[in-house]
Amino acid sequence: MKTFNIPVHIDEFDVEELPASVQELRKAAEAARERAYAPYSGFKVGAALRLDNGIIVTGSNQENAAYPSGMCAERVAIWYAGAQHPERRILQMYITARSSHAEVNHPVPPCGACRQSMLEYEVKQKHPIEIWFRGETGKVWRTRSVENILPLVFDGSDL
Repeated sequence: MKTFNIPVHIDEFDVEELPASVQELRKAAEAARERAYAPYSGFKVGAALRLDNGIIVTGSNQENAAYPSGMCAERVAIWYAGAQHPERRILQMYITARSSHAEVNHPVPPCGACRQSMLEYEVKQKHPIEIWFRGETGKVWRTRSVENILPLVFDGSDL
């Protein structure tokens, strides 16, 4: 038997330390979060991504009484970017979440389905997507690539 360790590289920031370009994404993600439709879970998520031409695309989670028919904020944003700007690369994404039930004061990373969808775009564009994530308050975490938070890549080359 052989054991492998796969490191995860995360940088941690106070919100005041964020570069101006990331502050802009943060504000866009927070505004998107407030447009979320989450009457069942009370858990609102907003995502904002920056394309290589400077355009910011946002998404918010959209729930549905017929679970699991809803959609996560990250996939709303990334699929909108893919549909409306297919020739552009996605450079960065900022994700933020809050709950109507309790304060979310820790970084909230994307779910597994969103990581896989985001990874597909990272592989397609042959360029990493920098991901920033935070709760409603607290520290901000950054990873420089989706592959870092989904290290055992499954993509079209496996089919």
